[in-house]
Amino acid sequence: MGFADYAIAEIAEDYHLTITTVMEICQRLGIAYADADTKLALEDAKAVILAAECAKQPTDPPLATDAL
Repeated sequence: MGFADYAIAEIAEDYHLTITTVMEICQRLGIAYADADTKLALEDAKAVILAAECAKQPTDPPLATDAL
């Protein structure tokens, strides 16, 4: 596994999240870390970012045909 040279604190800053939120995502995904300066493996960084982005996305509005 390669390292992305992307720390938890940097992900939090770049994606407008708290460090605690990023650490909670890491815990939920089973990603080991020591502190906010922990550099994540490339696959782990991508998984955290994807999880954060999915959590931010609003649900789709109902379609006009759903009201029928």
